[in-house]
Amino acid sequence: MTPVASPTTAAPLWRRLLPHLLAVAFLMVVAVVYFSPIVFKGQTLSQHDIVQFNGGAREAAAYREATGQEALWTNSMFSGMPTYLIGTRFPGDLSRYLNNIFTLGLPAVVANLFVALLCGYLLFVALGMRSLVALTGALAVGLTSYNLVILAAGHNSKSYALAYAPLVLGGLLVTFRRQRWLGAALFALGLTMNVRANHLQITYYLLLLVLIFGIVELVFAIREKRLADFLQRTAILGVAALLAVGVSFGRLYTTATYGKYSIRGKSELTTPAPAAPGQPAVQPESGSGLDRDYAFNWSYGVGESITLLIPNYYGGASSSKLDENSATGKALSGLGVPPVQLRDYLQSIPTYWGDQPITSGPVYVGAVVCLLFVLGLFIADRRTRTWLLIGTILSLLLAWGKNFSSFNDLMFDYFPGYNKFRSVSMALVIAQLAMPLLGVLALARVLRVRAASAAAVPKLPGATDTPETAELRRKLLLATGITAGICLLAFIFGMGADFASPIDANLQQQGFPLDALRQDRASMMRSDVLRSLFFVLATAAVLWFYLRRQLTVTVAAGLVAALTLVDLWAVDKRYLGESNFQDKTVAQEFVPSAADQQIFNDPTLHFRVLNVDNPFNEANTSYFHKSIGGYHGAKLRRYQELIERQISQNNPRITSMLNARYFIGRDQKTGAQVAQQNPGALGNAWFVSGIQPVQNADQEMAALSTFDPVTTAIVDVSKFPQPKTSYTAAGSTIRLTHYSPDELKYEANAAQDGFVVFSEIYYPEGWNAYLDDKPVPHVRANYVLRAMAVPAGKHNITFKFEPKEYSIGNTVSLVSSILLFLLLIGAVVYALRRRPTPPEQDKEQDELLAA
Repeated sequence: MTPVASPTTAAPLWRRLLPHLLAVAFLMVVAVVYFSPIVFKGQTLSQHDIVQFNGGAREAAAYREATGQEALWTNSMFSGMPTYLIGTRFPGDLSRYLNNIFTLGLPAVVANLFVALLCGYLLFVALGMRSLVALTGALAVGLTSYNLVILAAGHNSKSYALAYAPLVLGGLLVTFRRQRWLGAALFALGLTMNVRANHLQITYYLLLLVLIFGIVELVFAIREKRLADFLQRTAILGVAALLAVGVSFGRLYTTATYGKYSIRGKSELTTPAPAAPGQPAVQPESGSGLDRDYAFNWSYGVGESITLLIPNYYGGASSSKLDENSATGKALSGLGVPPVQLRDYLQSIPTYWGDQPITSGPVYVGAVVCLLFVLGLFIADRRTRTWLLIGTILSLLLAWGKNFSSFNDLMFDYFPGYNKFRSVSMALVIAQLAMPLLGVLALARVLRVRAASAAAVPKLPGATDTPETAELRRKLLLATGITAGICLLAFIFGMGADFASPIDANLQQQGFPLDALRQDRASMMRSDVLRSLFFVLATAAVLWFYLRRQLTVTVAAGLVAALTLVDLWAVDKRYLGESNFQDKTVAQEFVPSAADQQIFNDPTLHFRVLNVDNPFNEANTSYFHKSIGGYHGAKLRRYQELIERQISQNNPRITSMLNARYFIGRDQKTGAQVAQQNPGALGNAWFVSGIQPVQNADQEMAALSTFDPVTTAIVDVSKFPQPKTSYTAAGSTIRLTHYSPDELKYEANAAQDGFVVFSEIYYPEGWNAYLDDKPVPHVRANYVLRAMAVPAGKHNITFKFEPKEYSIGNTVSLVSSILLFLLLIGAVVYALRRRPTPPEQDKEQDELLAA
């Protein structure tokens, strides 16, 4: 017989690690199977934003490949901007090695999903959960629909920021509820990786959840007279947070500096921008941050919040696939649409009828998770449930945006940093972290009732329940009644809905069968209500039979895990399924057109191209050329204002001064792209004969509408005083002799003292001018360009981009990275040497789960 280990003897290390290794292997299988077309068929995921990113980052990537150095500036987008938010690498940030460990060399997006699952698992293991319960938590956290929706769109950095968030919460809870030093190490690791992902909005929402935790803990610490202990643990986490920020300091420092000059910064304009026909003039924002309407454009509907429980209540994504037997399919067939055309048409039907202008899919945390979350509100530790409930409610309030303006306007105007972010519906990431966490804590509490009783507990006729088991059964019934009741109420309210969408007016003009479409929207709602109701009742039944001693702990936990997996997997596949994958030969992202080929033949060293086809929302031009337009969410504010007030008004003076040598448009007969040379392009630099002084940004912008850029430079003399305003340009020449993204060299021959305008974007934090290798000042001219006075004679002029933020940031990142690695090594050694006995593990978990 195999000897039974004493309950006070810790199991060998390999035996303790084996369940976790098996769990991690299972999670890898889940990620690989989900993305099997990539792993096994060699296909690729069509991601719109990744395509756009690759276009904008092409010049910097090519420079890196050619020189091994980082290009901190690029002319590939918006006539020039820093690469800080495009793809700059920071050698001092050694956390890339940690990222390699987490991703295990898996392909992109497969790695994203695996990291989300893995970090979810590590969260619950850190809280003392058994492997199977932690596995359920991993599936609940990692397979939330939003995680897959953003991957389908190509928001990979957002995905990684979300994926690492559970480590931060795990470190937070372990620090305050278990081992403070292990918790601090986990917190530092999680926050380091979260910040490294470089999606500050996700980090902002995560820290809001951490802030709520701190406030709740502080209140309880004061009540329970343990304030000193609270302050000690908070101080430890503060040091861990500083370390995590230090690792990404280079990235944060450069981003913060750039933020002052981006559309997140303050505008200097006070006059309204030109309005579209029939629309009122738009006043510039008086403070820093985004325009309020822009920030709140993607606001979740108040009623739409039901999608956390019922995914397709509002029709799912903006466009969904319907079959030929749907009401819409039958109606279109009755209108005479041919079968082949009908099948293609039904691939993309506007089923969504919610408040957002467009959506790739709802935020669905799962019917299983919703039930467990409600159960957690009754049985979890009071501090924990208070924290996570407040976080969930705040998440909903923020996501409602303009639909709850009385609250969100106050947040936008007064809460620090909140007005820097758009798409407020993203705030639901707080709920998608908080709800699974509380739900799995509740599951662990239920399964801990008899966990000490071996693997099988026979049903004993006449056996009496303990008071704790009877109370849990009562609360389970209550939670089931509430969750199932919400489903039933949603069904009843849905019966009175009109299922109308703003897009329906356009569809009606096109003769689309609206009545049939609304029938399908109603059918989707009813189907998903019943679907969610099934998963709620099935999960409740599993826990009920477990509490009735008719299921073992292993079987009950396994069934809940299976229900969670099936529930979330099926919904995720609606928004990232087989149709999202393409053969690599089909999905070639950038193929040069005949117009591009024509421009390639121009040997001119450096010039720009304006694609008049949607110029400011495409990056295809950026991939092949230096573009006037581009695709990026954080343009320079002055350039955005130039777009709104001059370029979009078709002012040829502006495109000429930006050295737009070619326009790409469409042939009216063939529809093919054609390139047309711009004879007015002014080149890389030119001498002007006069300076038109202005006193503020409004005058500077207004002057652009009438000035002649060939002869005149507009300078705001309140910021850049000029001793002379009249020059002689005749006989003076200047030409560009060397171009790289971070350095431009010119040869100038000035017949007399002159003033030169360069067709390069002015950015004060890093661009330095050198005249014959000696530093000289330069100024801003024509609202966005560089300019400088040049003395008579022959001179070499050099512009170098040398931001101190990058070099300082790299140094701080390197030192912080070394300290982080030392902390993590110490934590791993301590964790491996620490061998808590099963009774100790149970005690720690009881402290976390105690009601």
